Amino acid sequence: MSLTIDYYAGLSSPWTYLGHDRLCAYAEQAGATVNFIPVDFNTVFDKTGGLPLPKRSPQRQQYRYQELKRWRKELNMPLNLDPKFFPVPHTKPALICLLLQNEGSTPLPLAGAYMKAVWANEEDITEDQTIIRIANEQGLDGRRLFEESQHPDITSQYEQNTADAVKKGIFGAPSYVIGDEIFWGQDRLMFVEQKLKEAKST
Repeated sequence: MSLTIDYYAGLSSPWTYLGHDRLCAYAEQAGATVNFIPVDFNTVFDKTGGLPLPKRSPQRQQYRYQELKRWRKELNMPLNLDPKFFPVPHTKPALICLLLQNEGSTPLPLAGAYMKAVWANEEDITEDQTIIRIANEQGLDGRRLFEESQHPDITSQYEQNTADAVKKGIFGAPSYVIGDEIFWGQDRLMFVEQKLKEAKST
């Protein structure tokens, strides 16, 4: 049975970053294909009743810090609680990842590198040269990918993915969809793993 995970990701989301490597590992173990779908989560929030971080209540923002500390320790991952370049739009690197996937290559290692740039390396993923350099470090032609990702077709795909995500019921990052089931948040990955094992055994 062929398995596909629709992976709705925010490249500047700490939760997407914390779950990324585990999702990739679970998919590989299950022989599943990951359909990487970066979307504009500010638009998603606006359409689904969510709030971007700066507009959330002080109580919610304080609890977020507690959770980030817990998960950083639990997963033993490098994570700056107050990265220098955050909040930051992920559009430019997201478009590169979309282009790469359209070309038949997996964008997952590159996506992980962009997340790590924000949350571990204090890098600005809105800066063109940084975006290109990170792609080059993944063995890719960063300049070509950057230039070709600016094509209106890729931008339209990104916008359509965002609209489709809202229609599907996506409201936060990361979200993983298997069949008609949505799993929201990296803390739901245990259920993703279970679902993959169940699907593989049928």
